[in-house]
Amino acid sequence: QVQLVESGGGLVQAGGSLRLSCAASGSIFSINTMNWYRQAPGKQRELVATITSGGSTNYADSVKGRFTISRDNAKNTVLLQMNSLKPEDTAVYYCNADLRRSGNTRYLAYWGQGTQVTVSS
Repeated sequence: QVQLVESGGGLVQAGGSLRLSCAASGSIFSINTMNWYRQAPGKQRELVATITSGGSTNYADSVKGRFTISRDNAKNTVLLQMNSLKPEDTAVYYCNADLRRSGNTRYLAYWGQGTQVTVSS
């Protein structure tokens, strides 16, 4: 069994900061790419930030310069530091990992349960 558990969401005023954390646990052999997605009410889920196992990162244009993704491979965790938050950043944020379970040969996508981020104006 593999689980991804997010934490760190909450309510913050515009201009403020939050840090999201996601920990993967279970029978994990290795993790390839780790991602943060978000979904606002009435909108499709969108990719916010990506980090590879080697540390290469990529960001949605809407968050470039404000959000920073990082990971700790030894702890199977990924972080999302969010600064200069805007009301339009309000969404449920989901952690996603492309990982291989112990005893398996394929990499599959796993999702966390999501954490709410609300930015007030």
